[in-house]
Amino acid sequence: MIIKGQKINDRYEIIRTIGEGGMANVYLAYDTILNRNVAVKILRGDLADDEKFVRRFQREAISSSSLAHPNIVEMYDVGEDDGKYYIVMEYIDGKTLKSLIKKRGALTLPEVIDIMLQVTSAIMCAHDSYIIHRDIKPQNIMILEDGRLKITDFGIAMALNSNELTQTNSVMGSVHYLPPEQASGSGSTIKSDIYSLGILMYELLTGKVPFKGDSAVEIAIKQMKDPIPSVCKKNEEIPQSVENIILKACAKNPRNRYENVGEMHEDIKHCLDAENMNMQRITYLYPEHDLEETKIMPKIDEKTINKETKEKTATTSKDKKLNIALISILSLLGVVIVGFVIFFLLTFGSSNKEKDTKVPNVSGYTQEQADTILREAKLNVEAEVEYQPSEEIAEGLVISTNPEANRTVSINTTVKLIVSSGSESFELEDYASKADKKYDYVEQILKSKGLIVTYDEIEVEDRSKQKKNIVVKQSIEPGTKVKAGDTIILYIPIITYPDFTDGNWTVTQVEDFCAENGVEVVVEEKISDKPEGTIIEQNRKDGVKVIANTTLKIYIAKKKPVQPPVDKEDNDDETPTKPGDGTNKPEEGNTNE
Repeated sequence: MIIKGQKINDRYEIIRTIGEGGMANVYLAYDTILNRNVAVKILRGDLADDEKFVRRFQREAISSSSLAHPNIVEMYDVGEDDGKYYIVMEYIDGKTLKSLIKKRGALTLPEVIDIMLQVTSAIMCAHDSYIIHRDIKPQNIMILEDGRLKITDFGIAMALNSNELTQTNSVMGSVHYLPPEQASGSGSTIKSDIYSLGILMYELLTGKVPFKGDSAVEIAIKQMKDPIPSVCKKNEEIPQSVENIILKACAKNPRNRYENVGEMHEDIKHCLDAENMNMQRITYLYPEHDLEETKIMPKIDEKTINKETKEKTATTSKDKKLNIALISILSLLGVVIVGFVIFFLLTFGSSNKEKDTKVPNVSGYTQEQADTILREAKLNVEAEVEYQPSEEIAEGLVISTNPEANRTVSINTTVKLIVSSGSESFELEDYASKADKKYDYVEQILKSKGLIVTYDEIEVEDRSKQKKNIVVKQSIEPGTKVKAGDTIILYIPIITYPDFTDGNWTVTQVEDFCAENGVEVVVEEKISDKPEGTIIEQNRKDGVKVIANTTLKIYIAKKKPVQPPVDKEDNDDETPTKPGDGTNKPEEGNTNE
């Protein structure tokens, strides 16, 4: 068991858990040598003795270490410490693309183009290094605050020149993004990644995956047989040039797909060019449901059938019926076997021998109550919840879970809580008029309702409102109907220095002002005729913006030193004489006669 403070390889100090998976757990750790945060992926202890999983884990390290691209998570170190196999990677402080889709639904077209250009650029790099990712999905793509993406989890990546490909690996990857050839148990190629990229682009544009079902087998069969739905029909503003990219990437027959990711990247780059906007819907060159080479037979006219053929056709109808029946039985048996193989590989491929449990129904409970109930059922609970509007479930209570209630799952499966953000639309309050409403407090309230909250600074002339991080204005007028996913800007005041010399400030008040705003204050004395202790000067002028971690210097009045009075008797001998001042007169009785 990995605990906080534990060191891996006497170097990486564990801070906390940031992710749990079926094969490995990921921890935030501190690199005590290079003084930086890193992500440490450690193979689960129950799998460390399984040579197959150890090889797969090490293959991830080998695959990732050979890749250097700004949109691929960087690999730092790999090794084994006291039976613990670990990989040290770049720590990404961001969220998954999947969480963004769940929060916002369909993204805007420019956003999708930007995301897909970054992702295809990264996959091009992997393919150029002879690496197929084989598990491209939004859960494996991190998005940073500045919009940059990082592709993670090359755990089932495969070298193109590798001769080893187990049956389990041949169908690895999330079934919603699984290419038809992998679903049917065939090998992976770079075109398998292209198919997954097309499914990803579809989900970004619509907010949903194209194929759904009650089981993994049902979804896999749809991947093999059903055409991908039209994104243009779901959103008329999407041009045909964009849909064509998805259609070409998601062709059932790999021969109809892009030859490489570079071609797809170029089409994405130019799909919004004026000359491409009104292009025709693409048609496939090869049959979609014939993955092998298709031979087109010439049409046979009835007159060309000779007597010999007729005689052969007429021989023993009994044998013919028997053959037809046998063929039908064998065909049906083949379909059953293929279905069973797919089901077995998808369901039992991981050889998980843990017991199963049902996900309890925690709808209507508080988050704390739901957390307790799920953990009692031997399930893990994801730290980050998903907010959704609800007319039936009160704000703050659980709507549902993912996986859904009553579904049978393995123990220790991670469950995500979906929490009500209240009614789908609500009237926005006037937060700016409420005294002392801190930005952090208002942000928390609005985010709990599903709003996207940002902030900006604004100049405020009324000095009584110049308080740190207080909301003084909002971008959406109070009383406006808003809903989850809407964006609001909260404005906080720019704090400026007041005139400390106006006679209304004491040194203590100035020190309190500076402490509140993170400013260091230095007090010096200066001789002045003003009352002692009065603030007479400041080095930051009135109206200048207050910046934290700077220094303010103020000068206070100091009286002139008082000169001590002169003692006359002590200074008689030193007093100079002047002619005519009477000091040279002879004393009485001493005159010369």
